[in-house]
Amino acid sequence: MAQMTEHGGGVRSIRVPIPDNPLGYTLVYVVDTDRGPVLIDTGWDDPASWDTLAEGLAACGTAAGEIHGVVITHHHPDHHGLSAKVRKASGAWIAMHAADISIVRRARGTEPGRWFAYMTTKLEAAGAPEEHIAPMRTARPRTLPGLAPALPDREIVPGELLALPGRRLRAIWTPGHTPGHVCLHLEEEHPAQLPGHGRLFSGDHLLPGITPHIGLYEDPDDATVTDPLGDYLDSLERVARLDPAEVLPAHQHAFADAPFRVRELLAHHEERLTGLLALLTTPLTPWQLAERMEWNRPWDDIPYGSRNIAVSEAEAHLRRLVKLGRAEAVTGSDPVTYVASEGV
Repeated sequence: MAQMTEHGGGVRSIRVPIPDNPLGYTLVYVVDTDRGPVLIDTGWDDPASWDTLAEGLAACGTAAGEIHGVVITHHHPDHHGLSAKVRKASGAWIAMHAADISIVRRARGTEPGRWFAYMTTKLEAAGAPEEHIAPMRTARPRTLPGLAPALPDREIVPGELLALPGRRLRAIWTPGHTPGHVCLHLEEEHPAQLPGHGRLFSGDHLLPGITPHIGLYEDPDDATVTDPLGDYLDSLERVARLDPAEVLPAHQHAFADAPFRVRELLAHHEERLTGLLALLTTPLTPWQLAERMEWNRPWDDIPYGSRNIAVSEAEAHLRRLVKLGRAEAVTGSDPVTYVASEGV
């Protein structure tokens, strides 16, 4: 049975499964337009996911071959994975923010061996132990996923209405989870007349019960010191000011009162930053900090790949603390350790 939900006003969602992932599924939205249906995200590139998407589209009264366009909230494979198959079936255009298009282009052009070498260097600098780094040195190229994601052919311009005939869908740039993440504000009256301003397709930016991963933007050719957590917090406040009547996220379920959820997330991140400062009373590497941070399971139970993600998130929090003047790198440490600033 297809996992399709009717949201009213020419909007439906399909639960497209993510294999072997606790999130379970991506909510792919089907938006009716005067030129045919447009998808917001597509789901993971997997045969079972494709079959579920096809079944869901049939339940919506359409098919992959009838899709007019695909709007991608961000480049991650659980959102962009099936875009190429949709385009092959229908000739649909694919739109994405320029910052994430550049990531897709880089993924398509980067040799796996170079990527593994880069990640090895990053993990060494973060203080990872040799037993964790060793598999990176001998990794086979085919173990690296997402080598050839679909290259989008349209650029989403923040603040502008997308070219969807008969609909008013405005792009809101919300960097943090990725550099080019966008939310999409449907500037139309809510079909159930809920109070607020339209509906917001929030991707992974704003979710009802979990917080998205905020890690570093990895680019072997760019040494820019980014602040993705700061970007995310600023983007949250931008979304709160929209005050949508309803939020349609890419995971979990639709919900109301976006400003309240934003306040919860802002408080959560401030509490977490404060907790990390308590850990930084003694100098720690990013790896050591990640080992001591609170996760959804004990560190010893976190899988190999997820530990890399956790360390990236620890580094993002450290960068935020350093930028705020609440922590600092210890001069001469190698690998670099960080400590809370005096007077904090």
